[in-house]
Amino acid sequence: MSINRVVLVGRLTRDPELRNTTTGKQVVNFGLAVDDPFNKEHTNFFNVSAWGSTADFVAKYLTKGRLIAVDGRLQQRKYTTQDGQERNVVEIIADRVQGLDRAKDDAGGGSRQEPVAVAAGDDEYDPFADE
Repeated sequence: MSINRVVLVGRLTRDPELRNTTTGKQVVNFGLAVDDPFNKEHTNFFNVSAWGSTADFVAKYLTKGRLIAVDGRLQQRKYTTQDGQERNVVEIIADRVQGLDRAKDDAGGGSRQEPVAVAAGDDEYDPFADE
C-alpha cells in the first residue's frame, strides 16, 4: 500500500492559465506560495495543475494573491527539452481547490455567493494528453 497525498494552504503567485488539451479536457496551471512554518523567512513555491471542473472553478474564481487550500497528490514526470536535455519535474495535481478569502473587489460584502470548493472526482484525469 502507498499513500500520495498533499494538502497545502498558500497564495496564488500568478493568475491561473486555463487551456484545453488536444483531447478536449480542461487543465489549469498556477503557482502556489506556501510559507515555511519552521522558518518564517522562507517560502516554498509549487507548480499546481488541476483538471476538469476543478480547472474551470480555479480559472473562473481565483486570481493572483488569493489564499487557497489545495488537496491533491504529487506527480513526477520526465521530459526532454528541444536541445536534448533531460528534465525531471515534480508538481502537484489538485483534486480539490478551495478559496479561503474573498476577492479584493468583493470585499464590500456584496450579495454574490462564490462557490468555495469543487471536487474533481467526476472528471477523468488525462496524463497522456498533449500539453
